[in-house]
Amino acid sequence: MTSNRLLYALIPAGVVVVAAFGLLLAAGTNGFEPIKLIVEGSIGWPPFEEGTSSKVGDTVMVWVPIALASAGLIVTFNAGMWNIGIEGQIIMGAIFAAFVAREVSVSRPLLIALIILAGAVGGMLWGLLVGVLRTAGGVNEIFGGLGLDFVAASITTYLIIDPWSRTGVASTSGTDPFPDEALLPSLEGTRLSPLAIVITLVAIAGIWLLFRGTLYGLKLKAVGRNRPSSFLMGIPTNRYLLGAFVICGALAGIAGTSQAIGFHFRLIPAISGNYGFLAILVVLLARFRAFWVIPISFFFAMIAVGSSQLQLRLDVNSALGGVLQGTLVLSAMFGLGWAAHRFRKQAEAGAEST
Repeated sequence: MTSNRLLYALIPAGVVVVAAFGLLLAAGTNGFEPIKLIVEGSIGWPPFEEGTSSKVGDTVMVWVPIALASAGLIVTFNAGMWNIGIEGQIIMGAIFAAFVAREVSVSRPLLIALIILAGAVGGMLWGLLVGVLRTAGGVNEIFGGLGLDFVAASITTYLIIDPWSRTGVASTSGTDPFPDEALLPSLEGTRLSPLAIVITLVAIAGIWLLFRGTLYGLKLKAVGRNRPSSFLMGIPTNRYLLGAFVICGALAGIAGTSQAIGFHFRLIPAISGNYGFLAILVVLLARFRAFWVIPISFFFAMIAVGSSQLQLRLDVNSALGGVLQGTLVLSAMFGLGWAAHRFRKQAEAGAEST
C-alpha cells in the first residue's frame, strides 16, 4: 500500500516536470535557465548565498500571507465551506490595519499590537459576513464570497483616491507611506520581519493542534463531512460554520496586515496580491494538512517573487510562473483523483472477495 501511494505521488510529479519543460521550450528557452532565474530572483543563486538577504526577505514576506491564508482555509475547507471570499478578508484586514496605522499614535510595541489586532478583526468581520449570508440567508459561500471580494476591492480604491489620497498628488497608486513606528520591525536592509514569521508559524501550529487534539476540531470535521447527521447528533452546525469563518477571516486579516505594514508599507489597490486564491491551491496540494502548508506555500512564494526575472532577463512574460503553478496543481489533483479511484476499486474488490 505504501509503495502504491509513493507511485501515485511520483507520477504527477513526473507529469509536472515534463509539462514544465515543454512549456519552457515552447517559450523559446532552454528549459533550465528560467528555473535558475526564478531561484536566483527569489533566494539567490547559489541558493541563500551571501548578499541575497534582501531577496530572501522579500520571498519570506510573500510566504507569510500565503501561509496564513492557507492555514485559515484549512479550517473552512474542513467545515465543508469553499471560502472563495478569502481575498476580501485579506483586503479588509489591510484596510483596518491601515486605519490604525494612520490614525493612532502610541508607543511602537502597543501600536504594532493594535494594528495586528485591527487587521484580524477586519478580516474576521468580513469572513463572518460570508458565514451569516450562508447560514441565515442561504447564499452559497462561493457567490457570497466572490461578491464581497469585489466590494472590498472597491472600498480600497475609494479610500485611496478620496479620503486617504496622497498629499498633493492625484494618484491611484496608494496612500502615503505609514509612519515608521507603524511598520513591522525588520532586519536591517530587508523587509524580513521575525515577528511576522513567528506569528505565521504559531498560527499553523495552532491549526494543526485544532484538528489533532481538540473536540472542537473533531466536531468541525464532522460538520464538514455530514452536516445533517451532525445536526441530528446535537452539534450546532450553524455555530460551527460561523466559527470556521471567524477563524479563517482573522488569519486572512493578519495576512493583509503583513502586506500593508510589512511589505508595501502603505495601502495599495492590489494589496491582497491574489494570495488568497493562491492559498486555495496550496491547501489543495497540502490535502488540508497544516504543516505541509509551510514548504508548499514557500515554493509558491519563490515563483511569485522570482518570475519577474523572466521578463527582465529572458524577455519571457512573467505570467509563465503562474502557468507553471497551474500545471503543478492540475497534475497533483489528477494524481490524487487517480489514487482515490484506485483505492476505491481495491476496497470494492476486497469486499467482494470477502
